Amino acid sequence: MDDAYEGSLSKSVAPAAPPLPGPATSYHQKGLVMNGLPLRGYSCVSTAAKDLWERLFDSGYKADVTIYTDYNGIIYAHANVLGMASPVMKGMLNQSKGHGRWRSLSIHGVPQDAVRVFIRYLYSSCSEKADMEDYVLHLLVLSHVFVVPQLKRECERQLEHGLLSTENVVDIFQLALLCDAPRLSLVCHRMILKNFKVVSDSEGWKAMMQSHPVLEKELVESVLDEDHKQKERIRKLKERKIYLQLYEAMEALVHICRDGCKTIGPHDKDFKEDQAPCNYTACKGLELLVRHFAGCRLRIPGKCSHCKRMWQLLELHSRLCDDSDVCRVPLCRNFKERIKKQSKKDEIKWKKLVEKMLRTKRIGGANFFSEELASPS
Repeated sequence: MDDAYEGSLSKSVAPAAPPLPGPATSYHQKGLVMNGLPLRGYSCVSTAAKDLWERLFDSGYKADVTIYTDYNGIIYAHANVLGMASPVMKGMLNQSKGHGRWRSLSIHGVPQDAVRVFIRYLYSSCSEKADMEDYVLHLLVLSHVFVVPQLKRECERQLEHGLLSTENVVDIFQLALLCDAPRLSLVCHRMILKNFKVVSDSEGWKAMMQSHPVLEKELVESVLDEDHKQKERIRKLKERKIYLQLYEAMEALVHICRDGCKTIGPHDKDFKEDQAPCNYTACKGLELLVRHFAGCRLRIPGKCSHCKRMWQLLELHSRLCDDSDVCRVPLCRNFKERIKKQSKKDEIKWKKLVEKMLRTKRIGGANFFSEELASPS
């Protein structure tokens, strides 16, 4: 019997594993936000637990704290919840003198509804999208004052990703400085610089000029500084373009004098009709310059502007060339000898030009003017 039982076990198929448990909470209910998405909340607490905490707050069951707000508003809460959510409230409650088990807090300067949304957040760690849009600035201040970092980060995120505009950026910038929110203040500052003309006409800017003239002056100075940096960036880009064109002209010059290009090149070069297209962008313009230089009657330096440019290109090449003995560019060796007789001032000027040109090209590995130039035709 035992053998038969073991045989039946060996032939049986193992049962399928049970399915994995589903998520403890649903994150697709409407009205609640996290990272700009319509979520129920952004903690690992189930929906039922959140609803339970919110019912506890709404009903005020066995509440022991009275919170006084503007216009004689009263909100009931629980000391244990407030103390665990905010260290500042914990200290205030410890110092509070109440009647019996009741203690009291006062939160003034913000609307009662904003205080209610704030206290509700301390219970459930989530906020309604509409409440966040209506009271995000008040919630930012309350989260900073009562040290609730999770809510503070969420307020900063909501402002950065949709609630910030050219109309309120000045007010939010000042608030970010007061609430020690460096990232938010940086985002606001960048928006002010980018849209300064529009922002400077806003009511917030005019109010800041009256209340914080020093901050207004610093912002204007930063705008001027950014404008100067922008002009400097444009100047360097133009300068870089010129150096890059010079380097390409040097490559094209070597290409024409060594390999030949289409109908121009060394006298011993055999040109073919089906020659492949030239890959050097500067070749066409340089070809015209070389042809002019070869036939110009005013080729003496200083007499013809086109020839003067050609002389400069030839001298620049000679300063890049590593071996003039095998170089096929005309007058390369002559310019090498001439360089030795130049003044120190001219030498420094040419040396800086060569350094900037090579740095712009960012040459790495084999140097074009040491490897390619010296290769035989």
